[in-house]
This record gives sequence, structure tokens and C-alpha cells, in this order.
Amino acid sequence: MRVSIIVPALDEARGIVGTLTPLASMRAAGHEVIVVDGGSSDATLALASPLADRAFVAKRGRAAQMNAGAAVAAGEILLFLHADSQLPAAGLGSAIRELDRSGRQWGRFDVTIAGAHPALAAVATMMNLRSRLTGIATGDQAIFVERALFDAVGGYPDQPLMEDIELSKRLKRAGGRPLCLAERVTTSGRRWERDGTWRTIVAMWGWRFAYWRHADPGRLALEYRAERTATPVTLQVFAKNPVAGAVKTRLAATIGNDAAAALYTQFVDMTLATANAARLAGVVDRVELWCASDIEAAAFVGWRDRYSISLEAQSGVDLGARMLAALDCALAMGSRAILIGTDCPTLDVAYLARAVAALDAHDAVFGPAEDGGYVLVGLARHIDAFTGVPWSAPDTMAATRAKLEAQRASWEELPALWDIDEPADLDRWQALIASTGSVPVHGSMARVAPIENAHGPPV
Repeated sequence: MRVSIIVPALDEARGIVGTLTPLASMRAAGHEVIVVDGGSSDATLALASPLADRAFVAKRGRAAQMNAGAAVAAGEILLFLHADSQLPAAGLGSAIRELDRSGRQWGRFDVTIAGAHPALAAVATMMNLRSRLTGIATGDQAIFVERALFDAVGGYPDQPLMEDIELSKRLKRAGGRPLCLAERVTTSGRRWERDGTWRTIVAMWGWRFAYWRHADPGRLALEYRAERTATPVTLQVFAKNPVAGAVKTRLAATIGNDAAAALYTQFVDMTLATANAARLAGVVDRVELWCASDIEAAAFVGWRDRYSISLEAQSGVDLGARMLAALDCALAMGSRAILIGTDCPTLDVAYLARAVAALDAHDAVFGPAEDGGYVLVGLARHIDAFTGVPWSAPDTMAATRAKLEAQRASWEELPALWDIDEPADLDRWQALIASTGSVPVHGSMARVAPIENAHGPPV
């Protein structure tokens, strides 16, 4: 049987890539993914389209969007997945097999709430137990239902909140109790941790009680939205003043100081273009250029004016101290922080979106580099993962992992990328340009001009 996974989304540019990427294997197995956007003001639709079989805009409202997805779905089973949740790897197979074996017509998974707060595990346990006892599922548990039954009950009710509870009641009346699978959907716990775990528990039970007392779902929806203001994300770019002889020194031995400085300038421009695109897409809220030397240097001022970004001065005895100081600065302002360098020209908006999504569920995120370091680091809370770590070494990432484990931090590692430090890296980059005439920049392909090398051909 074919399953149609329907994902309603609204302004989910920060997390949609992280939700959809794990579904690729399910698509390869013949199932389909449908993303229904509610008219996002960010780049949700653009980021989702390459990762879905269908992605389109429909009338805003989670119920309306899920009904719109169901209307175009081709699967015999419909599965509704929230945009901040991830399915278990074997989840579809279990749903298909157990529906057939049990004779039931609908069901849901158990849920795990990702996050560091110890109470979140207890909250998830209570949610799963309550659902088993009452036969009522929540949207966080990824409700799945045979298409015929979904159509028979009229789909999701047209209401702005508690649509999952109302649908469960209808399915229970028409098709019996749900199939409750022990495989766990992982949903983001960031809202719980941001707003306070116990405060969120009390608020959610209050909304449920009010709904049971027949309160207007529209009024409840307004209260709910007021509780869901997202924590902002600051993107920090570390850069040096592009002075010949002071940047890309390992490359300069081969291509010359002037060519190395010109190449470095180009990389900074490409990185800032990607950062600006991420801001315009709504993936991040603020972009900062952290300068390693004179903050009033002409190059820094030019980049500030060109990209409308702020300039900040790096400070610290070594790279680790400078990174931690910058990240802590954003955290102190109530923002999550992501920090990148300028020598990974293939790092794009989709990669940044995956990093932001990882911070919804973890304390930290890292983009490993193939040479043993990393091209990206992000923090959702203060963690000193950098003191005493060797830099520009094959074991930089390994040492950082040990620091994270010692502090009992949760983190996610993104796919490894490569940066340009050595002549071999430059050859690899030049080969990419030669094969495509361009290099990936913020999710598209941007033309790259050659840099004149006084000691040889253009590089």
C-alpha cells in the first residue's frame, strides 16, 4: 500500500529541510510527500519543493492545509506529519503492516519530545499513555488513516485549533479505536524549553479543558499563537581583513599573496551573499560580520554597506575563545546563534536551514569539515565546547565531541562539507567550476569570475 505523507507548513524555513530530508528513503520506496504551505512569508515553499513530490500553497490553517493535501494525495493511507516532527525510520512499514494485521483503520505513533529538560520525557510518556487510554491522538503523534475512512468522516474539521482532537473523535466513532504504535515520532521540544516546561503543560491542559467546555476554537487559537513566538536566530560570519600576505597563507605559497587575497575576498562575498539570502528567506533573523582586526577597515565597511549587516569585533586569546565570545553575545540577547567561516563556498541556505532545525531539538549543531574540523557551529544555550580544543587539526571535531559529552549536551552533526585551505582544495573547487561553469551559492548556481594569478593561469 502507498502512503501519502502530508506536511502542513507556515513560515517553517528554519526547520522544513530537517523534516523533509529524512523522508527521501520513503519516497524512494514509492511513497509520496506532499507539502501544503499556508502562504508563508519566508522561503518555506522554495526549500520544500526539491524535497517533496508536490509542494503548493493552499488556504491558511492547519486543518484546511491538511485537507488540501489529502485532496491531491494518491496513497491508500494518509499520514499527517507536523513540520517540526520527524518520522521513525521504519514507521511507514509498521503502519502498513499493523493496519493490515489488526484490521483497524487508523492510528498514531508514540511521541518523543526532543530537548534537554528532564521533564520532557515525562510529558511525552503522559501524552502517549493518555492517548492509549482515551483513543484520542494529537497531531504531534503523526495520525495515519485509511483514505476511505478519512473521506467518510469528512476529513479534518474546519476549525483553527484542536482539529486533531475533533478528527480523532470522528474516526473513533466511525472506525473504532486507533492503532497505537510504539515507534516514536520525534517532535521539537524547543517551545517547551523556551516558554517553560511546566508553564506550557499548564497552558495546554487549560486549552484542552476549555475546548472540552465548548470554548470557541477561534479564541483558543489566538491564545495558542501568542505562545508560539519563535526564538530568533543570529548568523555570525567570522572574517579577516583581506590583506595580501595575511589571508590564505597556505594557498599563497602556490598562487601568490595577491591572488590568495583576491580569492579570499571572493569567498567572503559569496558567504555574505548566502547569509543575506538566508535572512531574506526567513531562515535567520540577523546577520553579523565578526571582524578579526580593524573593524573600520575599508573591506569590512564595504561589506557592511553592501549587505546591510552589523560589524562586530572578535576578541579572545585563541579561535575557540573568540568563537565562544561571539556565540555568547547572541545568546545573551535571547537569540540562538550560528557561526560560520568564509572558506566553504558550497555551504548554502538549505544547509543553514538544516542547522536552524537542529537547534529546535538540540543544544548545539555542527557542520563537520572533511579535514576533521567544522565549517559551522550553532548553539541554543551556553556550552563551552571550545576551550582546549586543537585548531586546524585532524581531531578538532573529535575533541569537540568529547567536550560536548562531558557537559551532557545534545547535538546534531550535519553532512560533512569541504573547505578551501590547501592547493588540493583549490583544485577541487576549480574542477567544480569547470564542470558546471558555476558553484552552488545560497541554493542556486552563481557564476564565479576567475582570479588572475601572476604566477600562472587564472585560479
